[in-house]
Amino acid sequence: MKKIVIFLISSFLIMFSSVKADTIKLGILEDETGNFAIAVVPKIHAYELAVKEINAAGGVLGKKLEIVRYDTQSDNRRFQEFARRLIKKDKVDVVFGAFSSASRESIRGIMEKGKMLYFYNNQYEGGVCSKTTFVTGAVPEQQFSTLVPWMMDKYGKNVYTIAADYNFGQISAEWVRQIVKENGGTMVGEEFIPLDVSQFSQTIQKIQKAKPDVLMTLLVGAKQASFYEQQASAGLGIPMGTSVNVGQAYEHRRFAPPALENMYVTVNYIEEVHDVIKSGEFHDKSKDFVKRFKALYPNEPYINMESANAYNAINLYVNAVKKAGTTETMKVVEALESGISFDGPSGVVTIDPKSHHGSHTIFLVEVGKGHKVSIPKVWKDIQPYWLGQSGCNLAQKADYSQYTPSNPPSN
Repeated sequence: MKKIVIFLISSFLIMFSSVKADTIKLGILEDETGNFAIAVVPKIHAYELAVKEINAAGGVLGKKLEIVRYDTQSDNRRFQEFARRLIKKDKVDVVFGAFSSASRESIRGIMEKGKMLYFYNNQYEGGVCSKTTFVTGAVPEQQFSTLVPWMMDKYGKNVYTIAADYNFGQISAEWVRQIVKENGGTMVGEEFIPLDVSQFSQTIQKIQKAKPDVLMTLLVGAKQASFYEQQASAGLGIPMGTSVNVGQAYEHRRFAPPALENMYVTVNYIEEVHDVIKSGEFHDKSKDFVKRFKALYPNEPYINMESANAYNAINLYVNAVKKAGTTETMKVVEALESGISFDGPSGVVTIDPKSHHGSHTIFLVEVGKGHKVSIPKVWKDIQPYWLGQSGCNLAQKADYSQYTPSNPPSN
């Protein structure tokens, strides 16, 4: 009887291991509801599109991809709770997710402690140098080093910044400050806005008094987005530059003109790319991506840049797993550090071995009269150069920090 019991237990464990080995589990933590849901839901759909396509093509290493997803509801406590659950209970192979920088930082330590491979797939303020973290969104040296000098040349060198009062806004504003100085400009004002603020009359008055040539708006979330309609009603009329609006929450479509008129944003993708660029590589790739996306989600209101980042992330991970021949975290990290690439909706994205960030095509998007979108300039293959040049070299030395221009890595 004892031998039979042992045999049954052994058989069960073998069967359990076999079932577990049949899939590669992808943990996804995203704000399906809450303050950031408008920008995040298309991102979730992009993960699903990538997984469906990869599974239809046979999966990876003979295994199918399986999504294990939790709605974090724009709540950092939920991020932490579900991050631990993905690692300890669900035993996923990799985690993708977080929209805000605060959410990312709330779980990054959990990922690092659990030796979990983590992909952050958003535009952000830059600076994360972490052995097990990879970033597929654009960073300041890709967005601001292109946008700010272009706007100063076109409109003038006096710049005013309003930014969300947390690490994204504070560090992004530091980047703007530095780039303005490097290009011979002057900061005539800077204000940090709490995330729950939705009334901007005093801020608008301060901007009017400072009379800047360029207004950099680094605002996030549904409440802060109310600034744009309010500034238009007040007749502010100052050219605006941003790294987030339009490309994330498609305010140019959701808000009535002239709320975002005369706004410029540097993005690594938006849905209109193939409508504006009538032929060539970017037209073809974007048109194909939108066609496949809409076939799966015909009612998607907008395919934003974070959708492209999420789609790229899944495919970059899969390419690394194929090269590593395993889902073992450090072997996949090593494969990613070999310079893994993926030819995505806006061209080739290649992971920088030193910083674990991706290269990007950067599109300068102009919102004109009636919120008509144009793309006056394209910068190809812009590298995430700053961290690597400053001393972050994750392929050679593990690190788990976030750095800023005033606090760079030590060589």
